[in-house]
Amino acid sequence: MDVPKVGALQSVLAAPLGAATGAASASGVGGGQFLELLKSSLDQVNHAQAQAQSATQSYELGKNNVSLEDAVVSTQKANIAFQEAIQVRNKLVTAYTDIMNMQI
Repeated sequence: MDVPKVGALQSVLAAPLGAATGAASASGVGGGQFLELLKSSLDQVNHAQAQAQSATQSYELGKNNVSLEDAVVSTQKANIAFQEAIQVRNKLVTAYTDIMNMQI
């Protein structure tokens, strides 16, 4: 069972959010808390994926401490977390695009 990786998601978010942080710091508004929250969320998704991969690998190697149910449940949890992160990314990109297209 393959689990999608978060690296691609982080690279897509890096450019727009980096530009937004520069604008926020120039205007005096603190955007660091949002970025810390976003990074923390992505780290949690990455951790869930690592756990799923570890559980799946342990089951495939025949280790007695992991059952098939544990491996499947951890993989599904990681998949759901990744899908949620993708939805958040899509909303952020849409919001960024809308802001950039606003007339001043």
